[in-house]
Amino acid sequence: MIFIQQNLQLRPYPRGFHLITNDVLQSIPEVSGLKKGMLQVFIQHTSASLTINENADPSVRDDFEMFFNKAVPENDPDYVHTDEGPDDMPAHLKAALLGSSVLIPVRNGRPALGIWQGIYLCEHRDHGGPRKLVITAWGE
Repeated sequence: MIFIQQNLQLRPYPRGFHLITNDVLQSIPEVSGLKKGMLQVFIQHTSASLTINENADPSVRDDFEMFFNKAVPENDPDYVHTDEGPDDMPAHLKAALLGSSVLIPVRNGRPALGIWQGIYLCEHRDHGGPRKLVITAWGE
């Protein structure tokens, strides 16, 4: 069994849901040498998250943003953590709902994603800045 790990810093993205599958795979080309294994992508932030979902129709990403903005609104008077702006506490809650990592099986040197699946960076802040990922692959 081998283990491979890379750090990836993503450029700043605007608030929303962004496909980063190609960025992830380009940062860890050694995955192509795995016959079977696992690929984990972990984000080192608490106001952005990762998920896997549809990679074809961009309207899905718009609907994700709309849904999460309705589910976790800004400027809720019950929020206590408000010093970093109206988008900060909602960003933490959205990140907690979606999660900080995705785990994908590797088969014959490729992530075994479904035909319409991609890895999303879910940027929940208006100005989140560059985001850091730790990408780990293991297998044989």
